[in-house]
Amino acid sequence: MISFILRRVVLIIPAFIGVTLLAFALIHLIPGDPILVMAGERGVSPARHAMLMTQLGLDRPLWEQYLTYLGKALQGDLGNSIVTRQPVIEEFKTLFPATIELGVFAMVFAVLIGIPAGMLAAVKRGTSLDHGVMVVSLTGYSMPIFWWGLLLIMLVSGILGWTPVSGRIDSIMWIDTVTGFMLIDSLLSDEPGAFLSAVHHLILPAIVVGTIPLAVIARMTRSAMLEVLREDYVRTARAKGVSPGRVVMVHALRNALIPVITVIGLQTGVLLAGAILTETIFAWPGVGKWLVDSINRRDYPAVQGGILLISTVVILVNLLVDVLYGVINPRIRHRR
Repeated sequence: MISFILRRVVLIIPAFIGVTLLAFALIHLIPGDPILVMAGERGVSPARHAMLMTQLGLDRPLWEQYLTYLGKALQGDLGNSIVTRQPVIEEFKTLFPATIELGVFAMVFAVLIGIPAGMLAAVKRGTSLDHGVMVVSLTGYSMPIFWWGLLLIMLVSGILGWTPVSGRIDSIMWIDTVTGFMLIDSLLSDEPGAFLSAVHHLILPAIVVGTIPLAVIARMTRSAMLEVLREDYVRTARAKGVSPGRVVMVHALRNALIPVITVIGLQTGVLLAGAILTETIFAWPGVGKWLVDSINRRDYPAVQGGILLISTVVILVNLLVDVLYGVINPRIRHRR
């Protein structure tokens, strides 16, 4: 198992170097002078232009700039935001808990509905239930996130008034930041009703972010379950008189979940990409909204650092999924 984990760790090294190259190239791929691009309509004096070139290291050869950037990135130094003057890594640490909270609940929503829906569709193959699950999952996968988010805001918040439109908690409440996770901080606070308010604010964004992973998980679960239900050991279990429920839940589900776990890991990137749009729509103060604001403000060090950090998170999550995959399916550990 240790050699399997080490092989997977070695494989993420080139992926990480590729991400650093992509993030580094961001500023240099922008047409024109990067300092003038970042300054925008405000412009910049020649003296300040020269100072910024030196400060950002843009007056040095590209290979030297990249090695310096890579060395600092490995030490956790991603530079300072041009707008706030704060270290990019510190801003990311402050905002990332909000994105994690949203992503975790979106994935919980997707898994809790997607896996049972896929199982039911497989067991009831060819019925109206099967067709209904497939139509709903295809619709969920095809809908643009921004349109789906605006539609839910209009229906659930605007017409029915069931949930708030934006933010993480009611503006009249004041919660001290302890962990950065609003659900936990609201429980730790003495503010009456804070936890329920945090839950209400989380429902719609989590549904929007989790819709596409839900559709993918439901379809993958159905496909994997259908394949497993055709296996000899499942037919043998049925022939021995094992109840249909036990055949599905005990004999088929575990093997059917192996590819589903891989899909769940791959959906992490989809979740983070969806969070960028969703956080903007719902004014959710997470990394996604911070990236969009940084792009609008031409704060390229923040964008560069944000892309690198999010990509690193996706790589690490996929490493974790690979290890979990090896734990569930021992045959994977012995493949080269």
